[in-house]
Amino acid sequence: MHSHRRRNPIRRGAPALLSAAALITGGLAVAIPSAAFATTNTATPTASTASTVQTHRLCSEPSKPGYMACEAVVRTDLKTQRSLGRHDTPKGFGPADLQAAYNLPKDGGKGATVAIVDANDDPNAEKDLAAYRSQYGLPECSTGNGCFKKIDQDGGTNYPTPDSGWAGEISLDVDMVSAACPQCHILLVEAKSANMDDLGAAVNQAVKQGATYVSNSYGGGEDAGDTKADDQYFKHPGVAITVSSGDSGYGTEYPASSQYVTAVGGTSLKKDNSTRGWSESVWGTSAGGEGAGSGCSQYDAKPSWQKDTGCAKRAVADVAAVADPATGLAVYDTYQASGWNVYGGTSASAPFIAGVYALAGTPGTGDVPASYPYAHPDKLNDVTDGANGSCSDYLCKAGKGYDGPTGLGTPNGVAAFTK
Repeated sequence: MHSHRRRNPIRRGAPALLSAAALITGGLAVAIPSAAFATTNTATPTASTASTVQTHRLCSEPSKPGYMACEAVVRTDLKTQRSLGRHDTPKGFGPADLQAAYNLPKDGGKGATVAIVDANDDPNAEKDLAAYRSQYGLPECSTGNGCFKKIDQDGGTNYPTPDSGWAGEISLDVDMVSAACPQCHILLVEAKSANMDDLGAAVNQAVKQGATYVSNSYGGGEDAGDTKADDQYFKHPGVAITVSSGDSGYGTEYPASSQYVTAVGGTSLKKDNSTRGWSESVWGTSAGGEGAGSGCSQYDAKPSWQKDTGCAKRAVADVAAVADPATGLAVYDTYQASGWNVYGGTSASAPFIAGVYALAGTPGTGDVPASYPYAHPDKLNDVTDGANGSCSDYLCKAGKGYDGPTGLGTPNGVAAFTK
C-alpha cells in the first residue's frame, strides 16, 4: 500500500474521538480577515467582531501511512446552540442563503442519488439529518421514505466503529447535499477505516449501488502510487465524483489530484449590495498554512480538458464554493457533540458541488463530468481576489479566468455542470 502523507503538515490539536463541542475552549486562532458572517434569514449579515476566528479541525492528522484525514473545520469561538428558541435561527449560512448565492433552483434533483463516502460510523446520522431538514423546511429524507440509506463499504449494515470527528464530517456532508439539492436521495457509505483502500472500496460500492454523484471530503499527501489508485477507485465514466482540495492552503493533496474527479476549492462568501447580492474571494491568505488547497500534481497526468499552461500535470482545483469557517455553514451534529455548530472547510464545498451536479442532470455515460465546467466557464462566478499561499503565479493566487484556489469559479446556476 502506498503512503498518503500530507505534503504540508496541518495542526490537528485533538484525537478524532474528541467531539467538536469539547473543543470549544481550546480552539485554534486562524488568521482570517474580518468577514461578513450572516445568520440565516437575516437581510444584512453581522460583521465578525475580531480579525480572527477560532477554529479546530474535526479529524486528527493520520498517524499511519496510507490514511486520509477529513477536511472539516468547526468554529470554536461561537457557542454551540443546543436548542433553538421560538424565534431563533442557527448561526451560519443555511439552504436559502446558498441557493440564493449560487442561483440554484429550490426544486430539482428528483430521482438523483448523491453518495457520501466517509470513514467510520455516525450513529446519529439519520436523526441529525432529520433535525437539519426540519429546521429549514426541507422535505423528509429518511430510511422510511426511501430517501436516506446508510451502508458499510461492502454494501451491508455491519457499520464500522463510531468516531466523533468523522461523525461531524458526515453531518456536514449530508447537510450540504441537502442544502444544494433538497429533492436528492442520499446514500451514506461508511468505510471501516480512513485508509485509502477502504475509502476507495466505499467509492466503488457507491457506484455499484447506482449513485451517479459521489462526494469525498478527505485527503492526504500525494505519492507515486496515486495513478494506480486512480484506476482502482476513481475511474468511473459517467459518474460525477467530487473531492475536497484541502484545508492547509497552497499544496496539492490526493485524491483531489486524480484526473478523474472534480477537485473542489473554497471561498469566503459575503452578502453585499452588488447585482448578484453576494461576493466571493479565496479562502486563505498569502501567508499560507490555512485555506483551500491548490497546486500542480507531482504524479497525475493533465486531463485533456484542462488547458492552463503553468502546470504540466493535473492542476487543482476545478471549481469552488464557500468553505471559509469565518463565513461558514450551519450544521447539526449530536454524536459526542451538542447540536448546532458552524462548520467550514472544503469538506463543505465538495458535497455541495456534488449536489449541484445532481441538479444539473445525469452525466453522459462515457464522460468525465469534471470536464463539464471547462466547456462552460462563462456560466460560473469567476473569483478574482485573494490567495491561499505564496507562489509566483495563478496556482495560489486568484485572477481572471482559471486559478488554483477556486478553479474556474463557483456555481451560477447549474449550466456549467452539464455537457
